[in-house]
Amino acid sequence: MAKLVECVPNFSEGRNKEVIDALSAAISKTVGCRLLDVDPGPSTNRTVFTFVGSPEAVVEGALNAARVAFQKIDMTKHKGEHPRLGALDVCPFIPVRNVTMEECVTCANRFAGRLADELHVPVYLYGEAARSESRRSLPAVRAGEYEALPAKLLNPEWAPDYGKADFVPSWGATVCGARKFLVAYNINLLATKELAHRIALNIREGRGKEQPGRLKRVQALGWFLEEENLAQVSANLLDYEISSLHMVYEEVCKDAKEMNLPVIGSQLVGLIPLKALMDSADFYIKQEKLFILEEEHKIRLGICRLGLDALSPFEPRKRIIEYLVQDDASECALVKQTLAGFVRSVGARTATPGGGSVAAAVAAMGAALGCMVGQMTYGKKQFESLDDVMRKLIPPFHTAVDQLLSAVDADSNAFASYMAALKLPKGTAEEQQKRSDALQDGLKEAVYVPLHLAEKINSLWQPLQEMSQYGNVGCISDLQVAAKALETGVFGAYFNVQINLKQIKDDEFRTQTLHHVESKSKSLWTAALWPTRLSSSARSLPWAARVLPWTIPHGSSHRIPWTIPHRSAHGSSHRIPCRRIPRPTTYRWISGWMCSTRHTWTTWSPWSSWTPWAWSWSRSPWLSSSTRWLWLTWKAQETQAS
Repeated sequence: MAKLVECVPNFSEGRNKEVIDALSAAISKTVGCRLLDVDPGPSTNRTVFTFVGSPEAVVEGALNAARVAFQKIDMTKHKGEHPRLGALDVCPFIPVRNVTMEECVTCANRFAGRLADELHVPVYLYGEAARSESRRSLPAVRAGEYEALPAKLLNPEWAPDYGKADFVPSWGATVCGARKFLVAYNINLLATKELAHRIALNIREGRGKEQPGRLKRVQALGWFLEEENLAQVSANLLDYEISSLHMVYEEVCKDAKEMNLPVIGSQLVGLIPLKALMDSADFYIKQEKLFILEEEHKIRLGICRLGLDALSPFEPRKRIIEYLVQDDASECALVKQTLAGFVRSVGARTATPGGGSVAAAVAAMGAALGCMVGQMTYGKKQFESLDDVMRKLIPPFHTAVDQLLSAVDADSNAFASYMAALKLPKGTAEEQQKRSDALQDGLKEAVYVPLHLAEKINSLWQPLQEMSQYGNVGCISDLQVAAKALETGVFGAYFNVQINLKQIKDDEFRTQTLHHVESKSKSLWTAALWPTRLSSSARSLPWAARVLPWTIPHGSSHRIPWTIPHRSAHGSSHRIPCRRIPRPTTYRWISGWMCSTRHTWTTWSPWSSWTPWAWSWSRSPWLSSSTRWLWLTWKAQETQAS
């Protein structure tokens, strides 16, 4: 994926639509820049622009907007609620995708240098780009605001990082830097500015050990919005993973309740990461003991509980940054195709998508079927007593669907990297080494993807077994398909790991991977064969009979009656038929061999390089006895025919 940097310039103009439109046009017309959001504020007399692009493009886009602002904004006439230092008050660069913070610091320095040279204005660096600890904080750099800037520039301690220490009345100064994603979040109060500011002082991070503040990494102040006739606690969440939206909202609500002040929702300025909103939704789901799985529903809950649509409609597709920065590659992903399109692409004369992608897709369908059975049980009156059980069993399948679907494209991408490495030049010794390293990296990635796929599927066997015990009895066939689909996924993963591992030259990597696989073999053997493992416990018998009755080993020591008594979840008793499929007498030696050796996996490792391929396959710990029996029968028929 291409490198992507976010730039969020704050211009000191929020009332003049002509100026705001001119600034928007300057950014939009910059090649490689995509304007995502424009958020003007009349009371603050400030507009926040959000756009993304490559590191080079965002620097150029910010400069184009600054040139327009230099012509159209006059700071000598500016008044507004928000603190400000200049016409372009602050211009941060934020890493979004495939970009390091160091690269954003480079963007900040490049922009600051060119801005100072072209417009002859002072520029300060802050955040990760700051050259001294005293300038890391934006409020510290902006202290005194525009009005105190002439005196500040005379102080050698506050000499600008770029440009001369000359006061430019129409411009002021600009603060530029690099930082993590900041969430600008305001909570609405029917109160005065002073009361809102008192709450802001209570919740924001303090200025030393004596005044630590209640919420870390939160800056806050109180102001009054004339156009809405209400006050706001305006907070900047410098790290939403430390102090989240719901933490700020709940703390403000607590103080407001003590002061008998009504809170009427909140407001987000600019864009927000999806995780920030999902974390708040998860908080309220846990607090209120709700059962919500879908991302869309969680977003709606977060909007509702935080009151994000109190002042204006909150449109997730226009306000959540992940929804706005999806690149062209994601739109062309295999999982975005129709089912017919995906099947045809598998059958096309191309190396990808191949068995690895198909295995992941089939496994995702198996997980989806497990989720479906849970949904067909949960909330129904006849299974009301099982609601708590379903709340525990459904989420693993629901989460696994997305993770397994991501492996569909991950497998194809890993192979594509390997194929791209094959095309690298190999004329010189240096080129040969570079090509060899790229090939090995591609092979390692081609091992990681199926290995993680198998491990993810392995985590679903226990929930699937429990689902068979408690799930809707009308969905037996769906669980049967789910079990076989998941087994197919592990089957494909096993052979993808095996074939790619043989070509890796890194002995340490190969040894560690083999050790990892061997350590997992026992659990995978047990997991993949659990439908066929019958015990005398009454709890396991119904599962074997209901879900995979045909996999009961011929000649098993367990005495299984043709019908098994079973008590359903709602109390009624009935008997479930248990079928055996007769096997040809000619091949009894095959089933006998299989039954007698199915528990000796520790003696013969399926990963041993000297083991014949057919022998290894037939003894794979990831295949059920029914799959091995069918394969061995086919091999016996083939041998007899020859």
